[in-house]
Amino acid sequence: MSAVVAGLVTGLSLIVAIGAQNAFVLRQGLRRAHVGTVVALCSASDALLIGVGVSGVGVLVQQHPAVLVLARWAGAAYLLCYGARSLWNARRPQALHAASQQAGGRWAVAATTLALTYLNPHVYLDTVLLLGSVAHHYGPLRWWFAAGAALGSLAWFTTLGLGARAASRVLGRPAVWRVLDLVVGVVMIVLALRLLLG
Repeated sequence: MSAVVAGLVTGLSLIVAIGAQNAFVLRQGLRRAHVGTVVALCSASDALLIGVGVSGVGVLVQQHPAVLVLARWAGAAYLLCYGARSLWNARRPQALHAASQQAGGRWAVAATTLALTYLNPHVYLDTVLLLGSVAHHYGPLRWWFAAGAALGSLAWFTTLGLGARAASRVLGRPAVWRVLDLVVGVVMIVLALRLLLG
């Protein structure tokens, strides 16, 4: 049980910080658009990456830094485009509110979710390498640690997505949407610049 709790706490400490993925989950929740799909994909991706790290594949990623460099550049380019689009939308008070009426189909939302997840090199550093290394300190209990970390991810994304969805009626004013688009745009661009600067 202590390994599960340690995994839960460690996993939550890594994913709760504001990032591209969390901003997108929040945005989709406020839009009330395909929230279940986004939460399921984020949680399943984290569980997969945690499993990869705990199984020892993180060592291979560490030995081939070119993989992280490629992910860094691709992720930075994607985040810059996404951030610029959000800032463009923020210039009009009705922009995000109008966009919420046509938030994109399930496949487009799924593709964006997967891109924000797998093009982020921090996900490999945090989830695969860091959680994988910490899990190995638990020896034969490392899979319980992994289960706790995956449970933390599921709890966080469910709370964030469904909480935003529940609050969307209160936060549905155009001014709030405009601020959200501005914040999302700035966060995405700052993250992209941090990736480019190493």
